Amino acid sequence: MAVDASLDARIREWEERLAASATSHPPLTLTPAWWQERLLHWATNDPDFRVKLLRFVDVLPTLRSARSVADHVRQYFRDSAPGIVQTASGLASQPVFRPVLSRAVRSGVFSMAHRFIAGETPEAAVPALRDLARDGVGSTVDLLGEETLSDAEADAYLGRYTELLETLSANAGAISPQGEQWSAVPAANISIKFSALCAHLEPAAPEHVSETARKRLRPLMRLAMRQGAFINFDVEQYRYKELVHRTFADVITEGEFTDLPHVGIVVQAYLRDAVRDLYWLADLAKRRGAPFSVRLVKGAYWDEERIVAAQNSWPVPVFERKEETDASFERCTDALLAAWPHLRPAFGSHNPRSVAQAMVKARNAGRRIPDIEFQMLYGMAEGLRNAVAAAGYRTRVYVPVGRVIPGMAYLVRRLLENTSNQAWFNAGVTVSSIAQAPFEERARRAEPAFRNAPPAAFFEPEERERVGASLARARRGFGTTYSLLIRDRRVSDRPSSEVRCPAEPATIMGHVAQATPEDVDMAVTAAQEAFLEWREVPAYERAEILDRAADLVERSRFDLAATMVFESAKSWHEADGDVCEAIDYLRYYAAEGERLSEPRPMGDVPGEHNENFHEGRGVTAVIAPWNFPLAIITGMTVGALAGGNTAILKPAAQSPLIAYRLVEILRDAGVPNDAIQYLPGPGGEIGRALVEHNGVDNIAFTGSSAVGLNIIEAAAKTRPGQRNVKRVIAEMGGKNAIIIDDDADLDQAISGVLVSAFGYAGQKCSACSRLIIVGSAYDEALERLKNAVASLVVGSPDDPAAFVPPVISADARKKIMGYIDSGRSYSTVLVQTDISHLNSSESEEASYYVAPTVFTDVPLNSPLAQEEIFGPVLSVFHAADFEEALEIALNSTFALTGGVFSRNPRHIELARATFRTGNLYINRKITGAIVGRQPFGGLAMSGLGEKAGGPDYVRQFMQARVVSENTMRRGFAPEEGA
Repeated sequence: MAVDASLDARIREWEERLAASATSHPPLTLTPAWWQERLLHWATNDPDFRVKLLRFVDVLPTLRSARSVADHVRQYFRDSAPGIVQTASGLASQPVFRPVLSRAVRSGVFSMAHRFIAGETPEAAVPALRDLARDGVGSTVDLLGEETLSDAEADAYLGRYTELLETLSANAGAISPQGEQWSAVPAANISIKFSALCAHLEPAAPEHVSETARKRLRPLMRLAMRQGAFINFDVEQYRYKELVHRTFADVITEGEFTDLPHVGIVVQAYLRDAVRDLYWLADLAKRRGAPFSVRLVKGAYWDEERIVAAQNSWPVPVFERKEETDASFERCTDALLAAWPHLRPAFGSHNPRSVAQAMVKARNAGRRIPDIEFQMLYGMAEGLRNAVAAAGYRTRVYVPVGRVIPGMAYLVRRLLENTSNQAWFNAGVTVSSIAQAPFEERARRAEPAFRNAPPAAFFEPEERERVGASLARARRGFGTTYSLLIRDRRVSDRPSSEVRCPAEPATIMGHVAQATPEDVDMAVTAAQEAFLEWREVPAYERAEILDRAADLVERSRFDLAATMVFESAKSWHEADGDVCEAIDYLRYYAAEGERLSEPRPMGDVPGEHNENFHEGRGVTAVIAPWNFPLAIITGMTVGALAGGNTAILKPAAQSPLIAYRLVEILRDAGVPNDAIQYLPGPGGEIGRALVEHNGVDNIAFTGSSAVGLNIIEAAAKTRPGQRNVKRVIAEMGGKNAIIIDDDADLDQAISGVLVSAFGYAGQKCSACSRLIIVGSAYDEALERLKNAVASLVVGSPDDPAAFVPPVISADARKKIMGYIDSGRSYSTVLVQTDISHLNSSESEEASYYVAPTVFTDVPLNSPLAQEEIFGPVLSVFHAADFEEALEIALNSTFALTGGVFSRNPRHIELARATFRTGNLYINRKITGAIVGRQPFGGLAMSGLGEKAGGPDYVRQFMQARVVSENTMRRGFAPEEGA
């Protein structure tokens, strides 16, 4: 809303006064504070150095020797850095200087950390809080720590928060500022991270998360009530915002906490829906019948929010210009003041304009000085803080407490704020009326030719409701009979098989007709005839048909996902990801087929015209797996169709229903019936008949190595009537390893291992089944892994809280349990998740659950270390150094995926050069390859053919032709282009 002239004049007056105070006390030259300011100045003006500095600060606490510190200094700063930093990098190469350099660097960075962190323990922080109180400034204390990955870590956080409250209450007199504005205000004030109290932050399951978190919140809030302390709920990443809101609302409306006055929550003004959040909170306070506080801040995860949104093709949830965030802060100020007395305002900002407008508007709204509060961060904007406190306003400092190692994430965020070119203190101006000025339109970026389908935003309630409706529809369709789809016929007069839900084996989803060898002959004949016409369809028309199919899949995405939830026991995220990948294949391969079909001139010689082009080879047999029942069968089928081939789909016995739906969609989109046919049946009979049929030209297979090698061998034999050498494209499996280096970010590494090893119960060819931990990181990483696996949520895939579903079948369960049982005889079980609450007996009606299991002391030549298990089983190895870790990782006949978690540039480069797998992932999970970004496929015994989702895949289904024409007649030739 616009600010009237008289109000704006008063805001400007206060802004100038505050800005003058904020910049009036520069640090003394050559003091530690001065050097810190110089470092921040260099980082602000040199983006390359800024990145290096932040990365170095992030890794430093994990470096356990002078040699390691010196090595990282040299690697991070040897190329380009300010003079004194580059000099230090040069000294790092000399062993004699390493101990001194290591001490100096640690001292400097830790000194900077202590500028923002008051102490390692609550008791150690009391002197800093006491000093603030003497200056008339209050505090709210935040605990730093690692990401919570297990119930044990969440329980430890609860213990730390309890200790914090008790310590602050015991020192209440010393840390309480004096003055009228502080009367009846609790001295003990803490800010809690909701993520610290719940190990499984699943946006799709807010009820489960709220229930879990409140078990730890209740004793904390009871303690706060007894001691008259204040608890504030911080808000972190956008995707978890609703979880915080839901849990906050649930706990403060419980009977025993309804009247609790000393509680609050954060609103981040950089979010586009910040004002709406304030309206919702005001309504909550009214329904509760008691007020609570709201701390309005700009937000501290701006970079991350933009990156996550870009990676997922989601709308960016934050404003992307500082001016827009500032304007939002002012709109939020208006909404917050209008919500009085239901919401009690606290304004967190280091921007003089933002502070000034809150002061003036509050006074204009009739609020007294004690009615509002201003908050700032410890170690920042002290001049501004003192000016606000001197004006009589209640001023509070957000004070982090904790060890430096986990505090580095917080320090990096503070450095990001301090070195941002959009920070107010780097802008070169102090007075801004930008909040009222119209924003300039940003130049539009050219849209890429291909854009990945965005995964479902399950943090949005509307998305969850749509999934719930689709799951209900899928259940109502149980028991349907599915026919063969051959030519224009729906063939149902065949023996049928039953498709059962892995989580509910007594439940029959459908009855599926089973093809015979005679059906194979009929389908191949039809496909051969259709090929002659489909090949001649212009590539752009084929692409239009496949794009229409992508639209149909997109419109049915949650219904398709629901089918996979029941048929293949895929969790919400896994099923939705399967649909997204199918959409991507349809769009990406459509464009690739069009590109490859375009004739390409060759050479530049007068008198002749040469062109190279690609066209379809013939009939493709698609033999699909059950673990990606829509994505992989779509990719193989569409690769063939886009290249001008016809396709016969033979789905896995466990997942024929989703394949049937795919064929219907392709036909509805315009693929001729004879060009896309559906032949479910026993793999040993129908799969073999397709592989050996003399009319099949291409075979696209994904599955086990044993079956894949048999297909390659069978396809190599030439049979009577065969006109083409069969081309086999086979993706066959892996025994994939992740290396955790001794300087790795363990929050990131353990989280990545959990998803890679136990997502979808480990039933992915790309899954991590071997974990190699380097050197001194072993004990801590192993302990955190053990606790995290013990805390995994195992359950039915239609429950959004479930992380590990049942495996696909009783046979699969029996095979995996065989590995686990034999592994006990020669290895050590580190941890096995408790699944006693689930029906996991071996009876015919029991669900097919397997407890996630981690082994240590595993012999390198054992089945656990060498064979693909395809289940939630992980083997852990200890390597003395990174080179040994690579040797262990490469000790396999497979070479599909691999992963490295490291912050050592030299080790990362070594892995790039020598860790030869089809897909190598650095500092991220090793599953979930994305079409067009991470083309997927293996080396060695992991596969044959080009990478799926990449520029070479469709070409495999095509053959190249060259047409050369002599254009010279009687000694002359037309000019090219004439």
